[in-house]
Amino acid sequence: MSVVTPKIGALAIVASVTLLLAGATKSSSSASARKSAQARPTFYKDVLPLLQDHCQVCHREGKIAPMPFVTYQQTRPWADAIKQAVQSRQMPPWFADPRYGKFLNDPSLTPQQIALISAWADSGALAGSPKEAPPPKQWAKGWNIPQPDKVVQMPQPVKLPAAGDVEYTYEIVPSGFTDDKWVQMSEIRPSSREHVHHAVVYIRPPNSKWLHNAPVGVPFTPSSFADAEERAEAHATTSDMLLVYAPGSEPDRWPDGMAKFVPAGSDLVFQMHYTTNGHAAIDQTSIGMVFAKQAPKQCVLTLQLTNHTFMIPPRADDYRVEVSGALPNDATLLSFFPHMHLRGKRFEYNVLHDDGAIETLLRVNYDFHWQLSYRLAQPRLLKAETRLQAVAWYDNSADNMHNPDPNKFVTWGGQTYEEMMVGFFDVAVPASVDKERFFVRNATGR
Repeated sequence: MSVVTPKIGALAIVASVTLLLAGATKSSSSASARKSAQARPTFYKDVLPLLQDHCQVCHREGKIAPMPFVTYQQTRPWADAIKQAVQSRQMPPWFADPRYGKFLNDPSLTPQQIALISAWADSGALAGSPKEAPPPKQWAKGWNIPQPDKVVQMPQPVKLPAAGDVEYTYEIVPSGFTDDKWVQMSEIRPSSREHVHHAVVYIRPPNSKWLHNAPVGVPFTPSSFADAEERAEAHATTSDMLLVYAPGSEPDRWPDGMAKFVPAGSDLVFQMHYTTNGHAAIDQTSIGMVFAKQAPKQCVLTLQLTNHTFMIPPRADDYRVEVSGALPNDATLLSFFPHMHLRGKRFEYNVLHDDGAIETLLRVNYDFHWQLSYRLAQPRLLKAETRLQAVAWYDNSADNMHNPDPNKFVTWGGQTYEEMMVGFFDVAVPASVDKERFFVRNATGR
């Protein structure tokens, strides 16, 4: 189809087309700019939800992280550092080898979430509209668990020197419970967190003979006992643990139907391992507890696989230590908590099958400064006589930047320049079975 147009109007038509094209280009450019602006991630809409779910447990006022990430003003200066930390997977801290097991408390970011945070940092770390922010995360003041039903604090503070070794320190605190309690959630809260290497709160039932000559309500150390047997007994008990704390560890949060049992009249025994850092301090650790709303069907017990007899040679960079044991009764495996010191490199939990097969349940690239628990996404029933193995590897070489002395033989000991090999793990058993009864073969009715 052809159109004949008078010459006199041709220039006008060309001019009009040019103007239209220019307008269209400008309009298209503006739309593209708007679309580009809309595509750029913003703090309130895109980044804040990730911080709430993966970071604020540590990155808020009064918690372990050195800076809070709750508001835009707090977070914006750290945008590039956050990008680098998530791209290298240094943050959020998680050390389980992804080839083995799925875990309920895995805070890892997906590749898509890492890309989103990186794009936010690269595009100017925009705030966006506060109207697009999710509701603030509700945290109990000072706690990572809901507001505790009961808080038990060491009655007397412990004075810590600026330097030198500090012997394991104990403090026995009556629970004050006049009836049996089921503890569904608990959290240990040191007042001088930077000095606490680890803390264990034990449940000492009324009929226990453990530490029967020890003072109540005041700090003491094993060396304060005149009797050698009592000194040794302080480090060895069959009492169940209410909770273990180490840097980076989480509170206990058991699902409905499971809880830790604390008999009426029990004492809580705080075992504190302190380290010095050049500054004198005072610590007065406490534990918060949330009680189950009704009696659970299952009791949670904390067990351990421990090897005390190893000797790591000087300059060995991959020294292997193992231990294994058979469960005396059926139990549902819930979680793991490996513990080593500064030479710790890897830690592994396995099931040893009768046909010789080794099934790895968890392998951790160990970091002494982030001692995490690993909670199975799907609890696993283990039949009586199932053989569990724990394996640890140590780096006593000069390549280990945390190694106190690569030229020494290293053996078991409580101080950080010594070593430990403890594979804690939690199991659920029928509510009628306490720890003592669990270790009686066929106690659960098999």
